[in-house]
This record gives sequence, C-alpha cells and structure tokens, in this order.
Amino acid sequence: MPASASTNRPEDLIGRLKSSEGEAKLKALREVKNQIIGNRTKKLSYIKLGAVPTIVGILAGASESDVSLIVQSTAAIGSFACGVDAGVKAVLDSGAFPHLFRSLSNPDAKVVDAAARSLRMIYQSKLAPKYDFLQEKNMEFLLSLLNSENENVTGLGASIITHSCETTVEQKALCDAGVLHRIIYLLEGSLNQRDASLDSLATIVKNNSDVISKFVGLKGGTALSTITELIKDRNPRTRLLACICLIVTGNAFPCYLQDIGTKTKLILILVELLEEPDQVGDEAPFALANLIADKEDLQKLAFEVDAVDKLCNFLHKGPVQVKRLRGIFLALGELCSKMEICRSRFLSLQVLNVVTDALNHDSLDVRIAACICMRNVSRSVKNLSAGRFMNEMIVTSLVQLLNDPSTLVQVAALGAVSNIVVDFTSRKSIFIQCGGVKELIRLSKSMDTALRLNSLWALRNLMFLANKTCREDIFLELTSSMLASLIHDPEPLIQEQSLALARNFVDGCVDCIEHVLADNGVIINAVGKQLWSSFKSEVCIQGMYMLINVATGSEFHKEAVMHQVLAPEASDCSQSFVTKFLQNNDSRLRTAAVWCVVNLTYPDSPGGSNRIERLQNAGVISQIKKMVNDPCLDAKFRCSKPWKAYSEKGFACSSVASLSKGRTCLSAKWVVVI
Repeated sequence: MPASASTNRPEDLIGRLKSSEGEAKLKALREVKNQIIGNRTKKLSYIKLGAVPTIVGILAGASESDVSLIVQSTAAIGSFACGVDAGVKAVLDSGAFPHLFRSLSNPDAKVVDAAARSLRMIYQSKLAPKYDFLQEKNMEFLLSLLNSENENVTGLGASIITHSCETTVEQKALCDAGVLHRIIYLLEGSLNQRDASLDSLATIVKNNSDVISKFVGLKGGTALSTITELIKDRNPRTRLLACICLIVTGNAFPCYLQDIGTKTKLILILVELLEEPDQVGDEAPFALANLIADKEDLQKLAFEVDAVDKLCNFLHKGPVQVKRLRGIFLALGELCSKMEICRSRFLSLQVLNVVTDALNHDSLDVRIAACICMRNVSRSVKNLSAGRFMNEMIVTSLVQLLNDPSTLVQVAALGAVSNIVVDFTSRKSIFIQCGGVKELIRLSKSMDTALRLNSLWALRNLMFLANKTCREDIFLELTSSMLASLIHDPEPLIQEQSLALARNFVDGCVDCIEHVLADNGVIINAVGKQLWSSFKSEVCIQGMYMLINVATGSEFHKEAVMHQVLAPEASDCSQSFVTKFLQNNDSRLRTAAVWCVVNLTYPDSPGGSNRIERLQNAGVISQIKKMVNDPCLDAKFRCSKPWKAYSEKGFACSSVASLSKGRTCLSAKWVVVI
C-alpha cells in the first residue's frame, strides 16, 4: 500500500488530529473535510470513530489569531452536519454550538463566513435547538445578523427564523422588531439572500392574518407584487419559495390571490417543478396540495391545466423518492377530494394500483398519504356502485394497515376503509372474509378516541344496505352488550356513530330488529337513555332514526319504541323527548321526530289508535298540529293534514358517511342527508 494512502485512513487522520501541531494538524483537517464532503458513508464512519469531538476540541482550543485552524475546523464541523442528522447530533453533543456562535464575533471575515456557513447547515436539521426570539438580547443579536454585510451571516439569520419561529407570539415579536422590513429588503440581494429571505418570510406570516396585513402594506403596498414577480425567476428554488409565500398569503386572505392568471401560473409552476431534482422537486407537490386544499375553484383550474395527468404520469415514470411520492399522493388526494371529474380522470390513468402498492411502503408517511389519496378517490359514488374498490388487493392491504404499529397509519387506513366498505354491490363479504370486521371491532375497543371513532364510522358504512347475512355476521362479532357500551361512550362523536351503526343494522330488516330488543332490550334501552339525556343534536338525530326503523316492524316492535318515547321512569319529566325534538331549532331533528310518530301511528296497525291517544295525552300530537307552517318543507308536509289522513306505511332509513370532505352522508334511497 502506498504511504500516502495508509496515512489518509480515518484512524490515522484522527490520530494526527489528536497529536499533530501546526501545519500537520491543518493538513489533517483539510483531508478529513475533503473526504466527507458529499459522502454520507464516510461521514458516518468518521462519526463512529469519534472524529467530531476531536475537531470541536481543536476549535475550542484555537486562539483568535489561528485563523486557518478555526476556518478549517469550523468547515469540517459544518460538513459533518450537512444533510446527516447523525452528524448534527454528534456536533451538538460535542458542544460545538457556543464556539461557532463565538466565531461570528471574530475580527477576521473568513472566520465569520465559515461559522455562518456551518451554523446554517446545522439549522437545516430539525435537531437544531430552537432560538428564543422573545429574549431582548437574542432579538438584538438576530437583527445584527440580518443587518450584516456578509450574505452567509444574513442567510444564517433567516435560517434561524425559518427553523425556530413557531408561535403567533414569536411571529408578532419578529414583526414588531422590524424583521419583516429587513427581510423584504434582502429580497433584492444575492440569490442565497433572496431564497433564505423568502423561506423565513413564509414562516413569519404563516396562519397569522395580522402579520400578513402588515407584510402586504410594506414598501408602499408593493411587497406582494415583489413576491409575485419572483415566481417568474430563473432559479427553480426561488420560484418555489415565492409560490409558497403567495399561497400562505392567499390562504389567509383570498382577496390577495384573486387574479386567475396568477393562480393558473402558480399551478403550472408547481407541477413543472416536480421535474426538478432534490429538495425543490420534493417540496413542490406539498405546495400544490396546500394551494388547492378545500378550494374547488382551484381544483377545477388545476384539472383544466392537466395537473391530474401530469402528476399521474410522473408516477408512471418509475420509482419516486419517498418525500416526493408522499407529496404527489397528497396533491392527488386534494385534487380528488371534491370533484368527480378529477376522480374519474385519476382512475382512467391506471394509477390506482400504484396507490395500492404504496399502502405497503416502508415509509410511514407514504402509507398515510396513500391512504388519504385512496380515501378521496373512493368518494366516487359511481365507482363505489360499480364495486371498483372492493377487490382483494385493496381490501387486504387496508386491513393489514389496521394492525400497523403507527396509530396515525391506522386512522388514515380507517378513513379509506370507511368509504370503500360502502360498496353498493353485494361484495361486502370480501371485507369480512379478509378479517376486516374483526379488526374494526378490535379498534372500536381502543383507548384512543380517534381509533374508536373511525372504526365505528367504518362499521356504520359497512352495515349500510348490507344483506341480512352480512349484518348478522357483523353483529355476531360486535355483540349487543358492546354496542350498548359504545352508545354510552363519554365522547358524543362515539355516541353518534354507535347510534348510526344501530340505525343501519335495523334498517328494513325485521329479524335484525329482534336483535336490538334481545338481552332484555340492552341496546334499545341504551338508545332511549341517550335520547332522554343528550343535548347533542347529532346524537339525538341518529337515535331517533334508529327508533324510526324499529317502529317499521311489528306491533311488539312499535310498543318497544313507545316504551322509550313515554318511558315510565321519566314520568316526572314535563314532556317526552319527542315533544322537545318537535320544538327544536334543528329542522333535521324536528323531521325525525315527526317520522317516528308517523311510523308509530300507521292506521293499518292494530294498535295505532291506542298509540295516538297515548301520544295525544303526552302532548305530542298537539305539538305536531302546531307545525303546519313549519319552515322545513319535509316536516311541514307531514304535519299539514289531519293526523290519520297522512299516516302512511312505515319509513325506514340507513345512513352512510365519509364520501366527501367533512363526512357528509350519501343521498340515496332510504338514506337521509345528515
């Protein structure tokens, strides 16, 4: 082995760093730095051998006049921290931070520049310590960085803001200290200053309408125009960061982002930036998702400029880096969240299999994003009706995710499951055969509220329009005692979904009604107790529709409902809950209460007249007669004629959720929009 090669081994170089003096030590520092730049494997090897504490020790022991030694040790520390969290941790654990900040006060410009570069590399990592802006001396120091003539120092100041500013209090403090003015000024500086300033600007104004108002008023009201011009910049990162600033501003104040040309340009630029390598291409789809989130007009605009096609085509090109893949799934998920035309286009481009494969991805974040995309695409009623999503590959992958170690993944998977199990065809058995029901019931017992809620939501939708065999298979796993317990859950949202599940179970199936009256009526009694005690409209609506469905059954079933409506144990109450609901401000609750009475008093029913008399004595019928001019047309129609004339055949209904953002219900036969 040549002598030069043997002396440049990591072990030998570290030994020379510890023992050498003068020029030899300097040469060893340069060699270490040169070996690790851009080489992750080398960095990790040197870190494992303990090189970082040795180099930090050299920096700490160097005198102010040892410029070359300080510069080289500082540069080596920055190289270790660049792009490798293990390197950042090693640098911080070795106590380098105070020595680097001290070097910023060195009289030699080369030392200052090297220290600023290294600190910026550290501040690119989430492991870097947060900077406390609220301390006056810290704010003064930050301003001194931003006011420096050295562009790496000003860039460091901007990087500190981007990394550390998280609260509205910090945003306001930075704004009040004049930081915004300085950042806007730096936009006219070098490329590095411009990009660092744009990045920090987006951080300061994000989700803070007060700060955004001040920002828009800067430079005589032209600050926003300056940013708008920068989306046309030749540099890809500048274009991306300028887009992000406009998106943050427009999300808070849509009036500042009204120009159709600017909005179109933003979409086109962000889609175009997907082709860029490294960080720019990785961040572009996240910015696009943020731009179009919850905005149907922008989603329509994105569709018109072929954003769906371009994103899907990118997925077809081959393996995609993890962060970019996640961003593309999120962007596609937003595009498909509201518009059926986007969902249809997505499905026609044959990328559903790519999303399905990603459900098994090694990255937790990718699995979550794939679930979100699947959930939004499966809001398509047309394709649910065709059984497009109820295939073994999709179902098996989602059921496996219900056992994922991450709660976040489980919740995301439940969101997709809630839509897919609606399936209007007769293929719900596929989900049951794959063990899906067992997993949903297991999660409904979880101590985590989100898991309980979303698993019940999925069970509710699985029960929707299911055949008798499927319903009974689900109920057999669930058991009446467990359903009653969930109806009594302390969380109102859990109560609502449990009642909706029971409502769907008894929809149009007399045999299933028998199940909710079994075990001494544990389920129907739980429903009755909630209706007597709950103040939540959504809970009461679901409970009423469950009773409505039971009241479509036999005389025995109707009397079971009457027992709840006029419960003997509630005789000390001034009025039945049905009367209260008939007087409620919520038209959905009034309508449900009317339907319940309609089903109880169906004239062909042998006990109908007797029940009318009992309801009259309880003040229910007289209240209905007062509703002939009800503002709700449905309620008004049912209450507009003499009682026996409009009593009609029993009405049953089921409910389904999660097919649109905000989880509204699907409107179809026997389905009530809630």
